[in-house]
Amino acid sequence: MDADVHRAVSMSHLRGLPPTVLTELLADAVRVRIPAGSVTHREGEDAPHLELVVSGVVRVFVTAPDGRTMTIRYCRSGALIGVMSLFAAGFTLPATIQALVDADVLRLSPSRARTAGDRDVRVARAFLAEQSERALNFVYEIPGTAFATMRQRVARHLLDLASERASRCARGQELAVPVSQRELADSVGTVREVVVRVLRELREDGLVRTERDRIVLVDPEHLTRELGWNRRS
Repeated sequence: MDADVHRAVSMSHLRGLPPTVLTELLADAVRVRIPAGSVTHREGEDAPHLELVVSGVVRVFVTAPDGRTMTIRYCRSGALIGVMSLFAAGFTLPATIQALVDADVLRLSPSRARTAGDRDVRVARAFLAEQSERALNFVYEIPGTAFATMRQRVARHLLDLASERASRCARGQELAVPVSQRELADSVGTVREVVVRVLRELREDGLVRTERDRIVLVDPEHLTRELGWNRRS
């Protein structure tokens, strides 16, 4: 297990498993590089899958009949994706999974994971903790969306825009979002002066950079932490 994978495991619900159990669970796992914008799984798929985000940011989103999308989860290093697909009867993926920026994921064997959960209560407990957290996060999202601070609303809208129409910058994982401050204010339901203040705070924290008719997300992964309902994802 290399250092990046070890760090991701230590941030996941797998962190409490004994080394021998973890080694068995990760046997046959494959580390895969997912380019920004690439879709890893599409809504409607029924195949089981289990992935650990090693680096980058992966988003999970649903699509309305008119084409609009809504992000329901931003996954950072340490996030497990697909646990539900291992155990839900008649599972059909209800959302699409896409890399927001270049991401590395560790793809585990679904059959091996199910077998490990069946025979070792510690593995089953780890998967249960992951699913419990997912359920809690969906509950947190309701007040988080309705009662979010302006900083959280701006951060989420910038991330959503980045998911739809951002362009890559030359430096690292930076994403350039083509939106003016007035357009951003209209979208989050406030005035430009308030957005200017929020962007100044985010800029001082090293999360964004403002340029003419665009806002650059300097650290998209860190920006997802602004979303209070998206804890530990």
